[in-house]
Amino acid sequence: MRTQPAPPIKEAKPDNERDYLTPDEMERLLAAAKKIGRYPHRDFTLLLLMYRHGLRVGEAVNLQWKDVNFTTKHLYVRRLKKGAPSNQPLYGDEVRALRQLQREYPDSPWLFNSERKAPLTTRTVRDILNRAADQAELGYSIHPHMIRHSTGFYLAAKGYDTRKI
Repeated sequence: MRTQPAPPIKEAKPDNERDYLTPDEMERLLAAAKKIGRYPHRDFTLLLLMYRHGLRVGEAVNLQWKDVNFTTKHLYVRRLKKGAPSNQPLYGDEVRALRQLQREYPDSPWLFNSERKAPLTTRTVRDILNRAADQAELGYSIHPHMIRHSTGFYLAAKGYDTRKI
């Protein structure tokens, strides 16, 4: 009778390793996104919306123009993982960025398009994020969910009720 090998023990994270970016690091990341790649405006707008609205990468790539209401300046977000969908207010810089993006891709239903006019993949978003992080010289690797965590830490630091975040 053979026994199964024990699963590997998961190492605890060092205390100095964070799962979020500070507001200053987020600003550097957004500024870096404007300077990299062939579609800097798309990449910047993607990361901006992910940060401001706490979007998961899957929620971001699934956004469509029908989810944007330019009249009321709201974004309809379909949450994943049993989250409740919501209408979230858009700030002026977000509206301007989205209008420009819509001019760049007038015939697509998706906000964030690939070169083939299809929605971006989650893998592509990870690549965009890694290139921006390298350009921003953050000094450590990051992943898309860190942006969502950054939103939560920012809101908690501003005094928002953590149960509502």
